[in-house]
Amino acid sequence: MTEPVAPRFNIARYCLAENARLRPDKTAMVLVGEDGEFRMTFGEVDLAVRRLAAGLQSLGLPAGSRVMIRMANDADYALTYFATMAAGFVALPSSAQLTPAEAAYLLENSGAAVVAASAELARDLTLPPDVILLDPARLTALKQNAPLAEYADTAADDPAYLVYTSGTTGKPKGVLHAHRAAWGRRPMHQGWLGLSESDVMLHAGAFNWTYTLGVGLVDPWAVGATTVLYNGHRDIQVWPRLLEKHRATMFAAVPTLYRQILKYCDLSAHDLSAFRHGVTAGEALPPALLAEWQTRTGKPLYEALGMSEISTYISTGPGMTIKPGSPGRPQPGRRVAILDPDTGATLPAGETGLLSVHRSEPSLMLGYWNRPEEEALVYRGEWFCGGDLASFDADGYVWHHGRNDDVMNAMGYRVSPVEVEMAIAEHPAVAEVAVTELRVRSDVSVIGAFIVLREGQMPSHDELAIFAEQRLAGYKCPREWRFVPGLPRTANGKVQRKKLAQG
Repeated sequence: MTEPVAPRFNIARYCLAENARLRPDKTAMVLVGEDGEFRMTFGEVDLAVRRLAAGLQSLGLPAGSRVMIRMANDADYALTYFATMAAGFVALPSSAQLTPAEAAYLLENSGAAVVAASAELARDLTLPPDVILLDPARLTALKQNAPLAEYADTAADDPAYLVYTSGTTGKPKGVLHAHRAAWGRRPMHQGWLGLSESDVMLHAGAFNWTYTLGVGLVDPWAVGATTVLYNGHRDIQVWPRLLEKHRATMFAAVPTLYRQILKYCDLSAHDLSAFRHGVTAGEALPPALLAEWQTRTGKPLYEALGMSEISTYISTGPGMTIKPGSPGRPQPGRRVAILDPDTGATLPAGETGLLSVHRSEPSLMLGYWNRPEEEALVYRGEWFCGGDLASFDADGYVWHHGRNDDVMNAMGYRVSPVEVEMAIAEHPAVAEVAVTELRVRSDVSVIGAFIVLREGQMPSHDELAIFAEQRLAGYKCPREWRFVPGLPRTANGKVQRKKLAQG
């Protein structure tokens, strides 16, 4: 990084204070839904965030308290996220797709003092007596407070937000980020997004996803750009309509959505003259999809590789040559290396090892929440190694070679096979279960479950699917179910999940 982060730094202030001063009447956010559009200017967002932040402070919580957000995909989600950090507390965004049991685990594990919840999502949580529930009525009341005169005077290294992600163990682990993480995103503004004040960013994700909170809100607001989000019913036809109507200059989504747009939408029927390029992350971009998108639209599609612990740090972007199959090069200023998995030595171009980022990166996590053993496993001296296997070519482009563990990718979400297996194993007909990624087409992977049944049992695939859906968020549920006589194991008895995928 060419410019260090200031010692005193607050994400909410960074995104909103200067915009409220320089461009208070400019549209900051457009939220499109079934009932029309909801708009807020930078001045309105800044005021709403400072009012709610004052309301949160009035609860008398100690600095650093966690505020879990279990809300629908609406404007209050974004305002609560920024207000929590503006008040000096730690935001814990969570998905509305989580089952009550999954949400309860996050609440207990994080030690959250407050849960801000939509009415329908508040009903399915049993809260300890010392946890404060902010239902819509109480949240509205807190927003009537006199606004904070100043955003919380947090240090750059103070905790700002906590996100949960799957790892190699059965339960999701919390990834704790500092306020400096927003400053650490600056290399992607030009190295991936090509982002400036004049841009209109259309993002296809829900608010709870770090891809949306980062690329859909933090990044556009950091430069004074407008963001457009959608929370209506699923309709693939809506995306080209929104691109046209809002004169969006860029579109952020996962490859799966780009594939569906190409399959079901007539892009030639829309005026996309303002649209410059698309950006994609969360899963690998197949070369065939990239080629078809460029042929059909005449617009580039820039890919990025990242993870919950650091966001994106490898990418293609404006002015770069795209090498189909590669997510690109390290963004300007990033310190990235390929390390030998056994010795930790730096490997030369052409050799495969652990893709690693230097600990000095401001966007790197503070650590795993109360998981010191797992945290120790991801560091090799001064390098953070997230488990991706990769190599550099002679031009400095990264080529991804899969994971060094069994973590799966489902629609852009990292999913622990152990967590899915533990849920399915509760079914009385299941003797053993293993799950892994299955490639069902050259460019599509899904989660597959391999079941060894108890003697005399024969549940249907539909029965097992319903059982899983009652215990797991939708994106964690298997899409393929296969009954097998046994599971392949090593000499030490460990299930060889990768062999299952090989048939």
